[in-house]
Amino acid sequence: MFKSLGWRAAIALFAVVMALVYLIPSLSDDLPVWWSSVLPKEKISLGLDLQGGMHLVLEVQAQKAIESHLERVVDELKHELRKSKLRYLTLKRFGTEGISLTLMRPEDKDVLLDTVRTNFRDFEVQTTVDNEGREVFRLVLAPKAKTQLMKMAADQALETIRNRIDQFGVSEPDIRPQKDYRIQIQLPGIKDSKRAIALIGKTALLEFKLVDDVRSVEEALKGKIPPGEEILYQITVDPKTGLERKVPFLLKKRTVLTGQYLTDARVQIDQRYNEPYVSLSFDARGARIFEQITGQNIKKRLAIVLDNRVNSAPVIQDKISGGRAQITGRYTMDEARDLAIILRAGALPAPVKIIEERTVGPSLGRDSIEKGFKSMLIGGLIVVFFMVVYYRLSGAIADLALILNIFFIMAGLAFFSATLTLPGIAGIILTIGMSVDANVLIFERIREELRLGKTPRASIEGGFGKALVTILDANVTTLIAALVLFQFGTGPVRGFAVTLSIGIVASLFTAIFVSRIIFDYLYVKRKMKRISI
Repeated sequence: MFKSLGWRAAIALFAVVMALVYLIPSLSDDLPVWWSSVLPKEKISLGLDLQGGMHLVLEVQAQKAIESHLERVVDELKHELRKSKLRYLTLKRFGTEGISLTLMRPEDKDVLLDTVRTNFRDFEVQTTVDNEGREVFRLVLAPKAKTQLMKMAADQALETIRNRIDQFGVSEPDIRPQKDYRIQIQLPGIKDSKRAIALIGKTALLEFKLVDDVRSVEEALKGKIPPGEEILYQITVDPKTGLERKVPFLLKKRTVLTGQYLTDARVQIDQRYNEPYVSLSFDARGARIFEQITGQNIKKRLAIVLDNRVNSAPVIQDKISGGRAQITGRYTMDEARDLAIILRAGALPAPVKIIEERTVGPSLGRDSIEKGFKSMLIGGLIVVFFMVVYYRLSGAIADLALILNIFFIMAGLAFFSATLTLPGIAGIILTIGMSVDANVLIFERIREELRLGKTPRASIEGGFGKALVTILDANVTTLIAALVLFQFGTGPVRGFAVTLSIGIVASLFTAIFVSRIIFDYLYVKRKMKRISI
């Protein structure tokens, strides 16, 4: 029996040491350098309701993704029509429904229908007649394809936003999809909310477009915009006066290169002006396209456009090979760093709209922590006092198991890199009551055995043995409920479920295993004659 007791004590001691190892990073910031390379460094993270931060609900403008898709199809259709030598009068997108097309020659109808059936299978062709009696072909996007496009836009937006936040360096962000193409974001500990919103919500569509230096910008501003061209503005702010200046550019609508070919974007420092800029690197295909564009347009200007705003429009002095470019401007270091982050993470497939924004201040979080731990301390002390008064020495053993239980819960949070929330504290408080509940069942069984006149050793054996099934039944059913809450619940509910689940497992270990070790030590090894219960 003593040999068995030694092994069990060693297991319990090992569990305590491991729990301590996982808790130390949360208890002390002053750890030796070797610690993180050898031992666990995960800390218990506090949730939004405890340390303050920002809560956002974004709505992905999924309809815009359909519009962008239809615009791309219009360009592809133009290419196919040129290949098939089909001439057309009009070719344009109508809303989010589809594309309208009018042919110059009615006899080209069959060729057009074959082209659509072969290359654009998501579209159904309908025909109408315009005011001049010409047949108009309407390529209507199938509802199933629309739904798929909108879902893909929401999924891609979620992944892009997650990449941006990860690179921004927020600890334990909570990012999850919701219905109606919405995304819920919780950023605990965030201090600069405006910067975070700008980083998350920026579409970051990077385009390279040629500048038309031949035609007059002034004439275009009066409404005489040449076909296939557009006016975009470069907006600069004087750092001294704060005055905003808008410079118009007449650009070719056609985008010669986009940010989809980017492989890296990094902040560099201009040695001449000591100002930060963003250095871009393209993949092999992007590098070939960039080299071709710059080689064919020497002495012309190439505008770098970000979200329909001209960032800069340098003159191409020579063919640029190697797939590198740079975005310059009067950036602060934070602005340049954020721009590099969103370019690396990629553009959003559709704009996002903030429909809910809440900021929890650190003072409110501290107040929640104080009240939560105060309630846990008061509840714990009442339970400890009751157990000692009612069960005497056995109650003290149960109290020791209770303290170990809380210790294991906190270590479990660190082990799973879980986030402690206010509902999580409620789960710990509930576990305090549940952990002594198992001891109460055991103690009452021991009392029954003692009333039957059995020896202390036999009473302990019978008490633990007969209570085991009841304890397992009660705790396992509660654990199943907690796991269901974790699987299907949202943020606060999951925080409660996490601490409750860890607490149930810890209470089973302390009540059944650790308490039994202490009883066996006192009444089997030390052979105490009377059980203090």
